[in-house]
Amino acid sequence: MMNDYLFLLLGIACAAIGGELFVRGSVGGASVLRVAPSIIGVTIAAFATSSPELSVAINSGLAGKSQLSLGDALGSNIVNISLVLGTALLISGIPVRSDMLKRDMPVAMLAPLLTGILLIDGMIDRLEALFMIAIFAAWMASTIKQAFKERAPSDGSSTATDRFMPWVYVLVGLCLLVAAGRLIVISTTGIAREFGIDDFIIGATLVAFGTSVPELASTVLAKIKGHDEIGVGTVLGSNIFNNFFIVAVAAIIRPIRVPLAEVVPAILFGILSLIVALPRRGSGIVRRRQGVLLVLIYSIYVMTLFFLSR
Repeated sequence: MMNDYLFLLLGIACAAIGGELFVRGSVGGASVLRVAPSIIGVTIAAFATSSPELSVAINSGLAGKSQLSLGDALGSNIVNISLVLGTALLISGIPVRSDMLKRDMPVAMLAPLLTGILLIDGMIDRLEALFMIAIFAAWMASTIKQAFKERAPSDGSSTATDRFMPWVYVLVGLCLLVAAGRLIVISTTGIAREFGIDDFIIGATLVAFGTSVPELASTVLAKIKGHDEIGVGTVLGSNIFNNFFIVAVAAIIRPIRVPLAEVVPAILFGILSLIVALPRRGSGIVRRRQGVLLVLIYSIYVMTLFFLSR
């Protein structure tokens, strides 16, 4: 029991240090590549911070429990939008680039809807998983194309060290963030079981929260340091990775069989969170009061899971 609390403290420390290094490296990396920081956030950062979910997907698929990865992915998406983005918004409002709203938000909104449609027959098979990966590949190609189109001209003033060090910060930061997620999953799961909390609730809440620690740390620290684009991009990109790539990987390893009724709450709360997180018409800014609503939605989601599991 004492080890669980020590792991929890160590996980929090890793999240703080890793988030700081990751944000610093992402800003520097965007400068080296001459692209907008949001592009780094929605691609490299999102994929890397989704690595805990990918680990869960591969391991659960090999163990014949692919439905666990679906639950973790859907739960993590709600954590990403309602808790992670909501917490960052409590600090202050966040401006969102118009290209991100046009390119990334519709895909993030499509993800839970498509998951629900594919699960009407109670299963996501390998052919459907390949279809999901095709959508993911099309989105990624569009994002990369946009990045090259917006590249700024090189001024030739950066040294080899200037070009190399940001990626060192990114790599070390991500390793610490992933370690933080793992430590927090292990510790909170142990603490919860000590108090007799149901395994389903542990997976849908604590495991989903633990695998979302990288997004939480990087988004909040990016907000504090004034790099809002990285935080928002990471959250949206992570949701797209979770639904279209990670769930698909798990389904390719072992088709996912789960009744639609079991995932409906997560799908509905995921869609509701995205709708609440949309900037009000014409403003391009997600405001603090929307952050309050998002955190409230997360609280209601957790209470709903407890109620349905009784």
